[in-house]
Amino acid sequence: MSHPKPVARRMYDLIEPIGLVPYLAEGSDDALMALGLRNQWDAYFAGRAAPFGRSVPAQVVHAVFYSFAPGEVARHLPKVWDLTTPEAALAARERGCVAAMRRILGELADDPGVARAGELLVRAATSAPVEGRALFAALRALPVPQEPVARLWHAATLLREHRGDSHTVALLAEGVGGTEAHVLHALSIDMPAKEFGRLSHLPAAQLNAVIDGMRDRGLVGPDGWLTAAGRATKERVEALTDRLAEAPYNALEPHEIDRLVADVEPISAAIQKTLPW
Repeated sequence: MSHPKPVARRMYDLIEPIGLVPYLAEGSDDALMALGLRNQWDAYFAGRAAPFGRSVPAQVVHAVFYSFAPGEVARHLPKVWDLTTPEAALAARERGCVAAMRRILGELADDPGVARAGELLVRAATSAPVEGRALFAALRALPVPQEPVARLWHAATLLREHRGDSHTVALLAEGVGGTEAHVLHALSIDMPAKEFGRLSHLPAAQLNAVIDGMRDRGLVGPDGWLTAAGRATKERVEALTDRLAEAPYNALEPHEIDRLVADVEPISAAIQKTLPW
């Protein structure tokens, strides 16, 4: 059903901490590293790209992930598949994330609210359209875990990647490239682009060339900060992302949304306290 008020942004704020467990929670990638991977970025690409299987080339993963600088994906794919398999990476990622969530949540991990939230999120996620959403579609083809914490994490990951694919569509609609997206976000929160985590490692000349291109298009001013047009572009991207991310929640009734929010809030709050934001 269609809800009278959009819920995608509200749910994003609650679900995003769960979706960030693989990347920010302490120990979440230990099981992946135990497979013989060389570093945390190996673990990132092995875990996140595993739903595509071994044969998808780095160029395709680069296109789908969208926001990595040229060459970054190819430093890890397909090399990681010489060290492990996509199947092993998927299993290890789930083990590591479930272990991290159980450590963070403590007794809350066995609360009935975890199972209820997982069921509702799975129903929402599996109702969402896959068209135009390559990473979500690949994840959607995987079996859904039965164990409650794993089920909740898997559903949150599905919804995070559904929204991420939608965000890519919104960026493309505005003509904002992958590295530009990071610049746009950094400047929108009043952070110099060179200090933003996903940009700080880039050579200064490479980053400056991206910013110069955005300046030529009127998105960045002579002072290096977003112009009014740049901020309006960011707002349009976020608004379109929210609209495109709304579809999963149309599978839930308003009272189910309320129940979901009540169950997820303490889970999300507990995880947020532990993540290095």
